[in-house]
Order: sequence, then C-alpha cells, then structure tokens
Amino acid sequence: MSSTPTNPNNNPAAANAGGAGGSSPTFSPLYQQIKALITQSLQSGEWKPGELIPSEVELANRFKVSQGTVRKAIDELAAENLVMRKQGKGTFVSTHHEARAHFRFLRLMPDEGVPHYPESKFIEVKRMRAPADVARLLDLKSGDAVIFVKRVQSFDGVPTIVEELWLPGLTFKGLTAERLEEYKGPMYGLFESEFGTRMIRATEKIRAVTASEGDAALLKIPANTPLLASERVSFTYGDKAVELRRGLYLTERHHYHNELN
Repeated sequence: MSSTPTNPNNNPAAANAGGAGGSSPTFSPLYQQIKALITQSLQSGEWKPGELIPSEVELANRFKVSQGTVRKAIDELAAENLVMRKQGKGTFVSTHHEARAHFRFLRLMPDEGVPHYPESKFIEVKRMRAPADVARLLDLKSGDAVIFVKRVQSFDGVPTIVEELWLPGLTFKGLTAERLEEYKGPMYGLFESEFGTRMIRATEKIRAVTASEGDAALLKIPANTPLLASERVSFTYGDKAVELRRGLYLTERHHYHNELN
C-alpha cells in the first residue's frame, strides 16, 4: 500500500480515501498527490515565476516519496507549462517573461516570416461595472468593478487585431492607462510581475464575423470585411477566471495556428 506524502501544512491536496456511508472508494495516484502539493506551493508563491524549484531529490525527501514519483509529477506540470526544465540547470517556475511564452496565448501567426509580438495602441482604459455577460464569464456579481481595456495591435505597422479585455477590478486594482502605455513587454508579464496573477490556461471560442464600421475604421479596412473573432477566458491557479478577452483578427496576412495532441 502506498504511503500518503507528508505536507508541511498538514493539508494534502489529495489522498487515498475509502468511501464512507456506502459511497464508492476513491483513489488518487501518489504522483497526482505530489503534483497537487507542488502546485499548492506555486500558487502560494513559495517559488516565484522564473525561480529554480528544489531538485527532484530534495522534493522526494520533502514529501517522503521516491524520486520517480516526483519526476512523474513534474513531467505533468511541465506538460501543462506550469514549470519548465532547462538542461543542466534544473526545473524553473514558468514565467510569461520567457520568450517562448509570448506565443502560448497569441495564436495569430504570419503567413510568411518569423512570428513576432505586435505593437499595441490603447484606445480606451476605464474602470466600470461588469455587464451581466462579462460578470458571468468571470464568475463575478453583475455590477462588480472591472477594468475595461480596448486596444489595436499592429504587425509591422499594419493594424491586425482589435481587442477588448475585461479584468476583475479587485485583482487588478491600480492598473491604469499610463502603466499600460509605458510597459513594453507582454501584457501577461505585467499581470504576473505587478499583480501576482499568472495565466495558466484558457478556454477559447472562435467564429467568423464581418467588420462593423467602427472596427473597420480601427483596422483601416472596408466595413463588412471578413474577420476571425475569438472569445477567450483565461484562468489562474485554482481555476479562477481572471480575464475575458474578445479579439477580432484580420487574416489577410496571418492565420490562426494551434497544435492538437
């Protein structure tokens, strides 16, 4: 019978458990328990984005399990982009400041040339009450404070994306148009370093639409030009929704790229 890992906080995220009151027994593999405990440390900020985490041997000693069990847990965390292995250096907490992370959520790729991050022009940044549909998707109460951001993103001077973002006002208290304008890195890097919020997964819907007159003017295209529309909800640890992003993509020189496993 496998042993239950020791948690410093005496609060294991998962454990083997027998059913009570006639319910069916449940079982969580030991490596999944270790994965949950490591994730708990990531969420609590014990290891910050970009930092080296303890070695597999150190974690095995900490949780009183085999090194192989720890390795399997870290394999899954790496596959989910929560940590990243660097040959000869160890395992690090993933960060949105890493160059490879820039395109994890930006799936618009050029038909020709090397993918690169677009330039942003902010049209509007304001604090407002959450519309009902936004509140529902962000798991807020209707009327809760949100920060609304509208921007145009351009590749090589060509307007290509119109985006509208809604962010929970409490989580992103202090985010201003001035801060967004002066920050030159990826927006998720700003959220991570200044607001302690790291996007770890997202759900997305995509459909074909035509450009309204207002969006066509921003993209400098005729009204009714075909566009690709996306609606993405991004989540941080604990499956907490922390961003709603709606984008319109001009695909004359770009395409939407995804890898399916």
